[in-house]
Amino acid sequence: MGETMELLVDAGTSKMFRRNMSDAQDELHSFRAYLKWMCVDQSNIWTACLSWFLFIFLGLVVPSVSHFWLACSTCDAKHARPYDSVVQLSLSSVAALSFVCLTRFVKTYGLKRFLFFDKLCVESGTVRQGYTDQLNRSLKIVAVFVLPCFIAETAYKVWWYASGASRIPFLGIAWLSDTVACVTELCSWLYRTTVFFLVCVLFRLICNLQVLRLQDFAQVFHVDSDVGSVLSKHLRIRRHLRIISHRYRAFILCCLILVTGSQFTSLLITTKATSQLNVYKAGELAMCSITLLTGLCILLRSATKITHKAQAITRLAAKWHVCATLDTFEASEGDMPRSPAAIHGHQAFLHVGTDDESDDAGDEEDDIDNNKLIPAYACSTISFQKRQALVTYFENNRAGITIYGFVLDRSTLHTIFGLELSLVLWLLGKTIVSL
Repeated sequence: MGETMELLVDAGTSKMFRRNMSDAQDELHSFRAYLKWMCVDQSNIWTACLSWFLFIFLGLVVPSVSHFWLACSTCDAKHARPYDSVVQLSLSSVAALSFVCLTRFVKTYGLKRFLFFDKLCVESGTVRQGYTDQLNRSLKIVAVFVLPCFIAETAYKVWWYASGASRIPFLGIAWLSDTVACVTELCSWLYRTTVFFLVCVLFRLICNLQVLRLQDFAQVFHVDSDVGSVLSKHLRIRRHLRIISHRYRAFILCCLILVTGSQFTSLLITTKATSQLNVYKAGELAMCSITLLTGLCILLRSATKITHKAQAITRLAAKWHVCATLDTFEASEGDMPRSPAAIHGHQAFLHVGTDDESDDAGDEEDDIDNNKLIPAYACSTISFQKRQALVTYFENNRAGITIYGFVLDRSTLHTIFGLELSLVLWLLGKTIVSL
């Protein structure tokens, strides 16, 4: 019986399925190596213990020791660090949140499933290649955000220790103690910042995959497609967006709360009547604020971008429906004579939005959201009722990134900005009145 057994999957298909299995040399090889180098890989008990030990040491112990033991209370005005508590607490809080979320993601779903690489076998070659390129760029994006701030932090720490601010010879030799303390503080800052940006960039990477899928999905309106296949593709995209929202909603909400609390605390202590602001005292606080706000902007921009692209499908479907309907009426009235004015008006309508205009249409205009008419290729196979039902479905099933039911779109960003501005003005009013 074994000799006459037929293969259920041919060679090409089996190769396609094998790419989703764990392989030391697959697309995620460099990414796994980066996680191991960052000591956030928890694939076995030893790496998990090392990961938690490094997080507790660099994320909690070193900042605490740096603030309570190495703080220079008797230093001059340049070397005093009055805002160090806010800096350390803010960075440690977002690092702890990022580390716990990243650990849960990788442990619960696995790296391939978390990054949706197990779903790429049913996607087009354009989506697979584009997502692989985005993955290779993600680590470079982390370096682009982290390295400039790390260079500035290194310059400040080297100056602070080299100018004689701290003299705690816990190793017996003052310069050796300062060197060890400086390197340890820099490693702690680099670790906490990199872990935070890593989770933010991973969210951006996953959202970019959905953007690629939506751009590929938009092509169904330019070819002769079946309504059932269009509906199934959109349902799969909506399901993946719900999965992303469910996984990241707690992280985005907690990150928004922590960053908001950090910024308002910074604003409160820097607007006191007795506070003295200069680059030596408030330099680290400003750098911390820039780091946290940049990570939060990555999260919110990625969420609103994918939500905007997903909601633009409704406009694209409506435009496809009206073009197909007009083309159907034109085909049925082809044998009827028309006046020259009607012919001229019809030709003018066909050219609306299809010519190359010199005006800039914006950086976000693409195949999903543009003002060009769609040739009605599908009018011969898809009836008016089916097109109308599909458009109605899109209007009542808007996809996007949500946080506990609230859609993260541009109107939500405007609401958040209005609330933040109101709180800032209220806080400034309280502090200015007290001066």
